[in-house]
Amino acid sequence: MQAMYKTPISVRRQALEQRLAELGVRLEAIEEELDSHQNPDWEDLAAEREGDEVLEATGNAGLAEIPQIRAALSRIEQGSYGLCVRCGEPIAEARLDVLPWTPFCRRCAQ
Repeated sequence: MQAMYKTPISVRRQALEQRLAELGVRLEAIEEELDSHQNPDWEDLAAEREGDEVLEATGNAGLAEIPQIRAALSRIEQGSYGLCVRCGEPIAEARLDVLPWTPFCRRCAQ
């Protein structure tokens, strides 16, 4: 059973699906950027490689977020979205506003 919130579950689902699509586009752009660095000048290549570290960190964060979003979408389908997977209590709507994919209430997340 889903918890009752002001924000309809359909709006939450749409936001999660949109975020998933945005991550896909972003990760593809990062991959293309990382593959494009073939500069023959060693100094320029070194500067590009420093930027690559930032891109890789951003990409890794996105890769970690994707399964969390998919799990949240699965909880929506199962009817358990908004309920803490650990204690079963409703997750505060303010917490879902900030972390819409979170599976935990504030108490269980600590």
